Amino acid sequence: GLELSHCVGANSLGPAGPWRSGGPCKMKRVRTVFKPEQLERLEQEFLKQQYMVGTERVDLAATLHLTETQVKVWFQNRRIKWRKQSMEQKAAKLSQFGVIRPATADSTDIKDHEEDTVDVEL
Repeated sequence: GLELSHCVGANSLGPAGPWRSGGPCKMKRVRTVFKPEQLERLEQEFLKQQYMVGTERVDLAATLHLTETQVKVWFQNRRIKWRKQSMEQKAAKLSQFGVIRPATADSTDIKDHEEDTVDVEL
């Protein structure tokens, strides 16, 4: 499950979920802090494949003593970082050749879709 921060203040009127707003007690999810060994292994797996699904994800989570959701979210976030770095590298290459594309709000708002296209290196 999710780790929740402790309620500070008055008694709670019932169980509060990680996204509950209002009421005398507001609880929020505590950010997962990965150990260096976990991060190293996650990065190794990401280099092999950018998508970790099914039993592979379950096995990796068990090996690293993480939940399947933590592994899933780590991979989602890592893919976003990877795409952003890839876009920045392409922009740098284009600017070297004098081709400058204006930055748009859409180019920075990357969505994580399962049906991704493969980008060709310049």
